[in-house]
Amino acid sequence: MTATGAAGGDGSEAWAAEQIAAIRAAGRWREVRTFDARGPVGRLGGREVVSFASNDYLGLSFHPAVIAAAHAALDRWGAGATASRLIVGSRPVHAELEAELSDWKQTERALLFPTGYAANLGVLAGLGGPDCLIVSDELNHASIIDGCRLSRSPVAVARHNDVDHVDRLLGTASVPRKMVVVDAVFSMDGDEADIAALGERCARHGALLVIDEAHAVLGPSPAPLAGVEHLQVLRVVTLSKALGTVGGAVCGSAPFIDLLVNRARPFIFTTGPAPADAAAALEAIRITRGPEGDALVARLRRFVDRLRPGHRSPIIPIVVGSEALALQAAEGLLAEGFLVPAIRPPTVPPGTSRLRIALSAAHSEDILDRLRGALAALGLRP
Repeated sequence: MTATGAAGGDGSEAWAAEQIAAIRAAGRWREVRTFDARGPVGRLGGREVVSFASNDYLGLSFHPAVIAAAHAALDRWGAGATASRLIVGSRPVHAELEAELSDWKQTERALLFPTGYAANLGVLAGLGGPDCLIVSDELNHASIIDGCRLSRSPVAVARHNDVDHVDRLLGTASVPRKMVVVDAVFSMDGDEADIAALGERCARHGALLVIDEAHAVLGPSPAPLAGVEHLQVLRVVTLSKALGTVGGAVCGSAPFIDLLVNRARPFIFTTGPAPADAAAALEAIRITRGPEGDALVARLRRFVDRLRPGHRSPIIPIVVGSEALALQAAEGLLAEGFLVPAIRPPTVPPGTSRLRIALSAAHSEDILDRLRGALAALGLRP
């Protein structure tokens, strides 16, 4: 290494230090913390806390049957998939999981990705292009935003949950193909997209509708779309939230899935999901589709109503405004034993920093009552 390289003489380290200082000054600095937990309760910084930061909405990450399925797959197939599935092939559990996903989501086929993030990148970059307008809600997840950027498509950003604006943007398209992409439930506000209305507009304009269902554990369901003629829909699923495991998938008609196998770079050029992860997800879906899953969803629904009656998702934001206020509130709750993250720009727009409460069926009425008391002591209402 040259003396210049060793000392960072090219200015790179100085630039990094300046960027760090700017992030700190804006109150947007982040650090990874170690949370030693199995379920919502664990130890953080030497103290026991209850997490309201997890997306494990049904508490399946530590379900005995899910863990047992992962153990069995680990013993049978080992720790990893060892290469891209197009190179080394799939393990049987990959095909089982894809079949279960397509049956669950009522589509012809499904395709696994290592994460939900990769699934969104694969769909948008694989199916977009200069000849395809993508209309994306302004509050869509970062994976959708990045997928739009990678697609090389013209992109139109629609006002949040404004179906008429989506309709106008589709009507002004000057390219032969059109696509609308939307979160079913928006991750930082916890509100729902109007899936039925979007489906009608897409059918009218011949646009493909891509729905990211990552947080849609309580709905909305795309079921009404089945009666919309001439509508093509792709459903993006994450395995790492309500299912408590890791991975993502795209569910849709056979031609789209076949095309993604051949075009989606996050599928083609990465190692397949670990067999243990796939087996855990498969078992989690089977639980979710059965009576126990119905009971867990009903329990989660009760917990949501306990904190914010009538709210449509387990994501409950409390907007406080500035970064400093959000950090102060999060630290106040942590002092009382509750891990509730402060969400700040660029994740949310400036001036809308917030606490993001994520509820789980693994919580209890007593824990929720204690959280309400801690919020009240800070002058906050869920």
